[in-house]
Amino acid sequence: MSTRVALTIAGSDPSGGAGIQADLKTFARCGAYGMSALTLLTVQNTVSVSDVRVLDPAFVTAQIEACVSDIPPHATKTGALGSAAVIAAVVVAVAKHALMPLVCDPVMVSKHGVPLLAQDAIDAFRTTLLPRATLVTPNLPEAALLTGRFVQTKDDMERAARTLVELGAKAALVKGGHRSIADDASDVLYDGAAIHWLPGARIDTKHTHGTGCTYSAAITARLALGDSLLAAVTEAKRYIAARIAAPPGVGHGHGPVG
Repeated sequence: MSTRVALTIAGSDPSGGAGIQADLKTFARCGAYGMSALTLLTVQNTVSVSDVRVLDPAFVTAQIEACVSDIPPHATKTGALGSAAVIAAVVVAVAKHALMPLVCDPVMVSKHGVPLLAQDAIDAFRTTLLPRATLVTPNLPEAALLTGRFVQTKDDMERAARTLVELGAKAALVKGGHRSIADDASDVLYDGAAIHWLPGARIDTKHTHGTGCTYSAAITARLALGDSLLAAVTEAKRYIAARIAAPPGVGHGHGPVG
């Protein structure tokens, strides 16, 4: 099959800025055919999140089965999963269908501070899904929750990336967008053998809705297209920087990236 396919297993953002909507837009922009399996539904826009409904794990499994039995993906990503039960279903599907490479974006809290992953599910993610990840892509608060250590400095970021690989991930990308350094948004990738810093300047904008989804989706698309991990992350870093710099200017709150 000449068409390269990427699958996202994640939640929905009806306003289109994050979740599977952002993933599918990114897959298409990067040249991959996108498929999706929904894990949860939200009622949200750029201003607020007013409701979250986690779907039945069996229904999540059925969606994945429908996709991969007909159109096998060349790369897969996970986003917001909502519950330990959904994580368990995804782990089974990943193993059954060899959904690799697998990019795991540990979406835990929405841009508006609403939890998208139950507390007991954090341990489930750490112990069952993380060890199957080709790459895990936490921001600083997510890296802190997964490693149990405060993460803020560059040394902290490198240590967190190494710890995540020790926990089972083949590689870890710790994103520095939440650092208190005013002009630095650099990220660090540890691939199990070497540390790679991806420099980035902070862009002065409030329009960052869907940044993590878009970034991890771009990595997934590049992997589906055949890039090496380092090449995929490097290209995705350039992509997300350009998208943050060129928002569409929609919404009355934290608008989406371009």
